[in-house]
Amino acid sequence: MTFPIEILFRNMTHSDFIWNDVWDHTEKLQRFFDRIMSCRVTISAPHHHRRNGNVYVVQIDLRLPGEDLNITNEHKYNPAHKDVYVAIRDAFEAAKRKLEDLTRKKRHFVKTKNVPMHGKVKRIFPNEDCGFITTPDRRELYFHKNSVLNNEFDKLEIGDEVRFSEEIGEKGPQVTSMTRVGRSGHLRTPI
Repeated sequence: MTFPIEILFRNMTHSDFIWNDVWDHTEKLQRFFDRIMSCRVTISAPHHHRRNGNVYVVQIDLRLPGEDLNITNEHKYNPAHKDVYVAIRDAFEAAKRKLEDLTRKKRHFVKTKNVPMHGKVKRIFPNEDCGFITTPDRRELYFHKNSVLNNEFDKLEIGDEVRFSEEIGEKGPQVTSMTRVGRSGHLRTPI
């Protein structure tokens, strides 16, 4: 193990079998995610609750570079957690899922819905093959004739609703592609 690990027992006596099981799970977690700086695992013996039954509570506190993760099964009643080994296994599986989520998030693999932005044509300069649109947040974006799809630049009118994509150009944000939207909100297709 390349990081400090602390295993605590609450309301129960120390058990070498449980300690070894936690150690094995921690080693597997380290092989999965090698940037763990420290780990504390707290195993609490069942409380005699009428509502939640007698289940073991396992809490895992992981210290990572720039972030701490806390995983617990305390508020999730699962009758299988009457067995301490099942509770430990499930807690470490939850820790692994959290680390996977964190890794995806850091690598920007989180899926996002890519909805095209919309706006309205504000000004058109036919002699210069360009114009401007306004967005709902009152930004004004430049567009060129070449950014209008389906060769519809000549059909554009002031007030037409458009869907567009933008990028940062030499003089600031500008439209990279743009399509007129029909009255019902659907994209117009050429006949």
